[in-house]
Amino acid sequence: MSTKITFLINNPTDFAAFETAYEQILGLAAQLPDQQRLESAKVWPKEDGSPTPAHRTLDIYFDTYEAASAAVATPVAGEFFQQLLATDTPFTALFSDIEQA
Repeated sequence: MSTKITFLINNPTDFAAFETAYEQILGLAAQLPDQQRLESAKVWPKEDGSPTPAHRTLDIYFDTYEAASAAVATPVAGEFFQQLLATDTPFTALFSDIEQA
């Protein structure tokens, strides 16, 4: 069963500073071992101008849950999480079993 890790990244206080830091965060995510695919997305602004429920999503795909679990236990994952936490932007991380692609 394929697994993906989804990061729902909330709206930062300083969008420009976050986007600058995100380039490095995304580069670290790309270095996680045994991933099959990496997908980064920016949430569209709402038409009425109200805040979006999140700023970005980041999906990292793996062949198995075990591969995903092993990847987040690596030194590069430690650096990834450290950089993401340093942005002081709340996020939620979800491990999901992909039922249909």
